[in-house]
Amino acid sequence: MKLVRFGSPGKETPGLVDDSGTLRDLSGVVADIAGDVLGNEGLRKLAAIDPATLPAVQGEPRLGTPFSGIGKMICVGMNYADHAAETNAPVPEQPVLFMKATSAIGGPNDTVVIPRGSVKTDWEVELGVVIGEVTRDVGVDEAMAHVAGYAVINDLSEREFQLEHGGQWVKGKSCDTFGPIGPWLVTRDEVADPQNLSLWLEVNGHRYQNGNTRTMVFGVAHLVSYISRYMTLMPGDVISTGTPAGVGLGLKPPTYLKPGDVIELGIEGLGRQRQDVVAHPGRPS
Repeated sequence: MKLVRFGSPGKETPGLVDDSGTLRDLSGVVADIAGDVLGNEGLRKLAAIDPATLPAVQGEPRLGTPFSGIGKMICVGMNYADHAAETNAPVPEQPVLFMKATSAIGGPNDTVVIPRGSVKTDWEVELGVVIGEVTRDVGVDEAMAHVAGYAVINDLSEREFQLEHGGQWVKGKSCDTFGPIGPWLVTRDEVADPQNLSLWLEVNGHRYQNGNTRTMVFGVAHLVSYISRYMTLMPGDVISTGTPAGVGLGLKPPTYLKPGDVIELGIEGLGRQRQDVVAHPGRPS
């Protein structure tokens, strides 16, 4: 299934996209795509519904984050060897973890705002892994049964904030609008191998990133198991699994986003995003 949430920010309606590409309204079946709905039993119940019995949604409404109840967004750094090389970082022996504030999260096509004072706002296409079951210290062989599905993520980053403001990555990762997710949550059963998905990103029509998840240093099952050793993962938590080479920081010379730019990105079978980049409006009153 391709699960979505559509409508204005904070007032999204649950839905799904059927095999013909028609958006269907799920609000008569579930209140939201969150909590138990993301669990194995909840997804089985949704899969048993004939999409043709659901109301078709007219027009092209805004798409929000395709699931809610995101308590944690855990990101994995340097999880592609080519990205580590372009940033002059060693390939890690264990997963490098950091958090992105949930206030950064938005819909797949929402506007990206360059933070006040930023000159190094960067892009990162990443595979998002959405947790469906309570996951606490699970083995690698158990891990995939705890995954609800997958989504495209743009892990936007402000490199000066990340690397020059005290060395705490979360500061460069958590600015408002820095976590577009979607367009869909594609359920686990529809992704035969999460370690063989092509992913790409373009700015103003120029392709900067063109990779494949098979080159991850640590795969999805390993990451779910590893992270669950250190913290309990809850339904709706999301893991952003790292980015391949081609980020602005790694270019020669480094190249960063500016107002007026258009970012487009996608992952095989998981859909695509498009974001307009705008300047920060100034200090809030």
